[in-house]
Amino acid sequence: MLTKIRLKLLPVGLTLAALLISGVATTTLAQGKKSKKDKGFVSIFNGKNLDGWDADPTYWRAENGVLIGEITPTTLLKTNNFIIWKGGQPADFELKGEFNITETGNSGINYRSEQLTDIPFALRGYQADIDGKNNYTGQNYEERKRTTLAYRGQKTTIKPYTGPATPEGIRSNVSRNAWNGLNVTGSLGSSDSLKTLIKSGDWNSFHLIIKGNKLQHYINGVLMSEVTDEDTVNGAAKGLLGVQVHVGPPMKVQYRNLMIKQL
Repeated sequence: MLTKIRLKLLPVGLTLAALLISGVATTTLAQGKKSKKDKGFVSIFNGKNLDGWDADPTYWRAENGVLIGEITPTTLLKTNNFIIWKGGQPADFELKGEFNITETGNSGINYRSEQLTDIPFALRGYQADIDGKNNYTGQNYEERKRTTLAYRGQKTTIKPYTGPATPEGIRSNVSRNAWNGLNVTGSLGSSDSLKTLIKSGDWNSFHLIIKGNKLQHYINGVLMSEVTDEDTVNGAAKGLLGVQVHVGPPMKVQYRNLMIKQL
C-alpha cells in the first residue's frame, strides 16, 4: 500500500520540481535581460540624501528614493536654480531615469554645461527640456545661450557660427527664442503626435544619448529630438550635469532611478 502511495505522489513531485525549475529559469532570464540592458550604467543618486550633489536645500531634497525639486509660494525664484552633480564633467555618455512634474512645472536636465560664478546654482549649456504641460518636453534647449536647438519632432544640424563670440553677438543670432543657425534636416513626427506619448502628472522615462556632436533625447523610449552640433564656437564637448527648477509659479518635479554610462 505504501508503494502505491509513493508511485501516485511521484508525478506530483516531479511536476512541482519542474515548475520550480521553470520559475528559476524565467527569473534568471529576466534578470539577465535587465542586467544586459543596464550594463555599464551606474547610479548617480542614492535615494536617501543629496550626497554627491551640490544644491540649495531650500529647493532640493531627497525623499523616499526620489530627488525632489520644489518651489513654494514662500520660496519663489528670481533666477533658474539647479542641483548639480559633483561626479565629474561627462563628455560622451548615456543618462537615463524617470521624471514626474506638476502641471505648472518647468524643469530640464542640463549636460555639458558650465556653472556661472555670478548667479548661485546656475548652469549654462545644453538642456533636455521638461515641462508640466508637455509643450516643450523632449526638445533641445540651450540654457542661457543659443536657446532652442531642436523642437520636439525635429532632427537638426546647427551650422558653424561665424559671428562675434560675445554674449551680445550670440543674442543677436536668436529669433523668437530659437537659434538662427538651426537647420531642420529630418522629422521624427509632429510635435503634437509625440506629445500624446508623454504622460501628464505621472512618471515618464527619459534617455539621453550624447556622443560626439550628436545629441539625442528620448522620452518613454521614443526619440523626440536630435541635434548634430557643428558650431565649435558655442558647442561643448564636455561639462557639468544638473537638474533644474524654473522661475515661475509654485511647482514640484521628481526624479528617480538616475543612472549614467560614460562612453
